[in-house]
Amino acid sequence: MVNKYLVVLFVAMVIFFSSLATASPVDTYVFQDKVTEIRFNALNKELRCPKCQNQNLADSNSPIAADLRREVYELLQQGKADIEIVDFMVARYGEFVLYRPRVSSLTYILWYGPAGLLFVGVIVVVVILRRKPVKKAQQTLNTAQKNKLEKILKNK
Repeated sequence: MVNKYLVVLFVAMVIFFSSLATASPVDTYVFQDKVTEIRFNALNKELRCPKCQNQNLADSNSPIAADLRREVYELLQQGKADIEIVDFMVARYGEFVLYRPRVSSLTYILWYGPAGLLFVGVIVVVVILRRKPVKKAQQTLNTAQKNKLEKILKNK
C-alpha cells in the first residue's frame, strides 16, 4: 500500500510546480472610451518590441514590451496624438521600433530597392531575349547549289 505521506508530498509537488508554469500576468487597462482602446491596440501592433526581433508589443511577453505597453497607455491617457507617441518611441529606441520605417535618406534603399531590382531584372530579360538568335527564313537553293547537292547525294 502507498504511504499517505508520499501521496501528500506528491500532490504538494504537483501544486507547487504547476504554479511555476502559469503564464505571465495579463495587462489590463481601463480606457476612457472605445476610440482610445482602438488607438492603443493599433499602436501596440505597429510598434516592435526591442528585445523580440519579430514581435510587436501586443504579441510579446517580454518585460520591456510590458513596459512599453504601459508607456503607450500613459501617453494616451495624457492626450498625446499617435504621431507624438510614435516619435517618442523612435527618439527613445530608434527606427528599429517601427515595423514600417519612415521614408528618409537612410531608408530609400529599403523602400525603393525592390522596385529597382525588379526594373533591372526586366531589363536583363529583355536584353537576353533580344540577343537570342532569330530563326532564319527558309532559303531556296539556286540551280548550281541544287546540282552540287544532287552530286553529293549520289556519291553516298
